[in-house]
Amino acid sequence: MRIATWNVNSIRSRIDRVEAWLQRSDVDVLAIQETKATDAQFPFERLQALGYEVAHHGFNHWNGVAILSRVGLGAVTPAFAGAPAWGEPPVVEARALSATCGGIHVTSVYVPNGRNIRDPHMEYKLSWLEALGAQARRWAADGQQAVIMGDWNIAPQDDDVWSMSYYLDKSHVSPGERAAFQGILDAGYVDVVRPHTPGPGTYTYWDYTMLAFQKRRGMRIDFVLGSPAFAERVSGAAIDREERKGKGASDHAPVVVQLEA
Repeated sequence: MRIATWNVNSIRSRIDRVEAWLQRSDVDVLAIQETKATDAQFPFERLQALGYEVAHHGFNHWNGVAILSRVGLGAVTPAFAGAPAWGEPPVVEARALSATCGGIHVTSVYVPNGRNIRDPHMEYKLSWLEALGAQARRWAADGQQAVIMGDWNIAPQDDDVWSMSYYLDKSHVSPGERAAFQGILDAGYVDVVRPHTPGPGTYTYWDYTMLAFQKRRGMRIDFVLGSPAFAERVSGAAIDREERKGKGASDHAPVVVQLEA
């Protein structure tokens, strides 16, 4: 069984590439983030035509998360208990979606960006992660196979950015964000990809500007965190850096995990 996560940075702009990648990669479950689409705008039919059941959670042209599965898709749940609201008026954004796929509790997450360390959005980001951590602990408590994967907008280790001096006093690497990420691990989860794709220089995101991809100036911010019951099934993992190349690419690369039966 193969599962993957990918921030596609607009499903409507990237649908051709998503279809081609699904046919080439042969994944059974794909968690998608930043769809930038409402449910009415999401291309359900094109993905269903490839043999996937599809769930999407999106309100507008911001955020949006989805799960595609060809091993079953049940108990679909948007958001999670205690998720904080943002905006005026405050709303719970479309940043998390859970479903049961092939006996695994799968959650696709698009963690708030935080913008900068002094922005109110950073407080929202940390509150969101705290609430996710509380929910994650409940998911893992009963010993079930559970995985939380997506764009975390956090680089938890210094090796996860091309230059720590460049990111000094910027978001994604602050002590508070890294502590929040560690809180998910402390809730009983394992970064199942890193052992198979060690750094430094191993990234999942490259900005579109200043030839960041060509200059290898990236960040590792997309992760697959699994419960112990899930982690023990992992036999391999890879970051599909090739998918970041070419015209119309997302600024993120897919992350793929191989599971033993």
